[in-house]
Amino acid sequence: GLGVGFGLAVDPVYISEISQAAHRGQLVTWSEIATNIGILFGFSSGLIFSHVNDGLAWRLMFALGAVLPCFVLYFSTFVMPESPRWLVSNNREEEARKVLQQVYPEGYDVRAIVKDIREGLEKEAMAENAMGWDVILFPSPAFKRMLLVGVGTAIAQQAVGIDAIQYFLMYILDESGIKSRHAQLWILIVLGFIKLVVIVLAGHLFDRKGRRPLFFISLLGMSVSLMLVSMAFIGKADSGAFAVFGLALYLSFFSVGMGPGAWLIPSECFSTMIRAKAMSVATFMNRTTATIMSSTFLTVANTMTWAGFFIMMSLVCLAVLVWMFIYVPETKGRPLEEMAFYFAEITGDRSILEAEEQLYRSDDPALEPEPMPEPERSVKKTQLPEKPPPEDAHVVGTMA
Repeated sequence: GLGVGFGLAVDPVYISEISQAAHRGQLVTWSEIATNIGILFGFSSGLIFSHVNDGLAWRLMFALGAVLPCFVLYFSTFVMPESPRWLVSNNREEEARKVLQQVYPEGYDVRAIVKDIREGLEKEAMAENAMGWDVILFPSPAFKRMLLVGVGTAIAQQAVGIDAIQYFLMYILDESGIKSRHAQLWILIVLGFIKLVVIVLAGHLFDRKGRRPLFFISLLGMSVSLMLVSMAFIGKADSGAFAVFGLALYLSFFSVGMGPGAWLIPSECFSTMIRAKAMSVATFMNRTTATIMSSTFLTVANTMTWAGFFIMMSLVCLAVLVWMFIYVPETKGRPLEEMAFYFAEITGDRSILEAEEQLYRSDDPALEPEPMPEPERSVKKTQLPEKPPPEDAHVVGTMA
C-alpha cells in the first residue's frame, strides 16, 4: 500500500514537472507503461511457475518482485534530477537551470523558462496570500474546479471497474466457459500484452489529438465492449471466445484514454501550491474506489447476474463520459505555471485574476501610471512605492 501509493502519487507529478509542455502527455504515459509492464510480468509468472509446487511458486513470484525494483531504483539515482519547479520554489534557481539544460536542446535559453516558473509561482503565492488556508479548506471557484477535475478523474478511472475486472479475470474466464488453467494463463498474457501495446500508442496521441477526444473514445469504446461481454453470459454458444473478445476490446479502449489519462490530468491540472496535497488526495480516492469496486465485485455480480453486472458497468462508463464532457477542460500544450489562471478564466475566479494583474502592474513599467508634472512627481514617489509591499496583494485579494 505504501509503495504503490507513493509511486502513483509521485511518478506522474515528477514526470510532468520535468517535461516540456508539448511532450508532457507522452512522457507522463511512461509511468502507466511501467505499471503495465509489471502487470504483464505478474500475468506471466503464473505460466512461468505453473509447473512449480504451489507452496514455492508464490514465494518465487514475490522474490522477483523484491529483487527487480532494487536494480531499477539503484540505476535511476544516476539519471533522475530534482524537479526544476521545486528547485525554483526553494530559491535554487542555478540548480534548476542545470536541470533544464539537460532536458531542453543544447543552446536553448533556459533562463526564460526559469523566469516563467518564478513568475508563475509568484502569481499563485499572491492568490494564496489573499485566501490563506481557505485555498484548501474553502477553495475558490478555480481551485474547486481543479480539485473536481483532478480528483474526479482519478476516481472515474476505478469507477469503470478496471482493477476489479483485472483481479478477477481468471474467475470471469472460468464463468464464461473456459475451464483449462493453461488456456486461462495464456489468455491473461495476451490480454496484458494488448493493453501494454495500446498504452504505448496512446502516449503519442495525447500530445497530438488532445486529452478530451481520447477520453471520449476510450469511454464510449469501453461501454460497447462491456455490453459485448454481457452478451457472452446471456447466450451460451461460443460464449468463452466472445467474452475474451469483449475483454480484449475493453482493456484496449481503457488503455487509449482512461488508463494513462487519469494520471496525466491530475499531474498537470493542479496549481503548484496545492499539487502535492491534491495529488495525494487524488491517489487516495483512486485506491479507495479500487478497493470498494474489488471487494464488492463478486457479491454484486452474483446478485445481479454476470450479464446484469457488465450492463451496469457499461452504463457507468457512459455516465463518466457525460461528466468528463461537462467538467474536464482541454489541457494539451499548456505550461503548468498557467494552469491556475486557465482555470480562473474558465470559472471567472477574480481572486487569481486580480493577483495576476497586480503582479504585472508591479513588474511591467509599461503598466505604471504616466508620470505627472515635475512638482507632482516627487510627491508621487513618496506616496507610491516602486513595487507594492506584500500586504498590498493581500488587500487586493481580500477586497476581491
